[in-house]
Amino acid sequence: MKLKVWFAETRPQFLFLSVVLAFLGSCIAWYEFKEFGGTFHLGYALLAFFGLLLCHISVNVLNDYFDYKSGIDLEVRRTPFSGGSGILPATLLKPRQVLWFGLVSFLLAVPIGVYFVIARGWALLPLLLVAAVCIILYTPFITKIGWPEWAPGLGMGALPVLGVYFVQTTAYTLPAVIACIPSGILVHNLLLLNEFPDAEADGKAGRKTLPIVMGKEKAGIVYSVLTLAVYLWIIGWVVAELTGVVAKGMPPYCLIALLTLPLAIKAIQGARKHEEMDKLVPAMANNVLVVLLTQFLLGIGYILAGVF
Repeated sequence: MKLKVWFAETRPQFLFLSVVLAFLGSCIAWYEFKEFGGTFHLGYALLAFFGLLLCHISVNVLNDYFDYKSGIDLEVRRTPFSGGSGILPATLLKPRQVLWFGLVSFLLAVPIGVYFVIARGWALLPLLLVAAVCIILYTPFITKIGWPEWAPGLGMGALPVLGVYFVQTTAYTLPAVIACIPSGILVHNLLLLNEFPDAEADGKAGRKTLPIVMGKEKAGIVYSVLTLAVYLWIIGWVVAELTGVVAKGMPPYCLIALLTLPLAIKAIQGARKHEEMDKLVPAMANNVLVVLLTQFLLGIGYILAGVF
């Protein structure tokens, strides 16, 4: 029973994000090897995924700890996508246990990062340091300085994709940067929409998320614009490659990611009716699917481009 509680504390339903981030970064590298030559290292891919997973667990657990200590988790209206795990308010674990769980998860990821810096290149170090700052300081500090959603968008969105790509190629390239931008926007929006039900409780704890600073109405507009920007970004870089504007943008097969657009429209419609929980919660569910499936399909697009 205790093991089940510890597992629930990781918020496993959200850990699928690490899977698709690692998958996408690996697919981009594999595609480039197929195009230009090189050897894809499955061991590096799996180790990078494991390190990313540990970091993600650390983020989730530390967030739970700080939310409980600030009193937020005692006031929020929990949904399947927001409001924490509920483990600490239910006294299933002690706060100190949860804090150590989050810190140990992060510390276990450090040797993996050190190994890749030594084995694959020191250029990886700045990326890892920025990601570490986003992980450790997000809940206790970044959430209180205004527009905190950039931190998970960067640290648990764009940078992991770029980092997984780097450990395969030992380089940062324009096509890889182009490919990681949708992940940054999508993870930014994942946090943004999930903050709507918690806005009142977050505000009492001194947080300055976009729904608090801008109000939910304007934050809903930001969410909608950024969601549509993901699809325009993909279309734009595919067109740029097809027309020769750039040598390498996104391969045409990446347009398969547009299959999630109907889900995105449903999420946008729900976000615009944020005061109605029976509309907002399904929108949050659709948003999770958009975040996961869009990145997964982008990865499939790169695989198809490499095969055909």
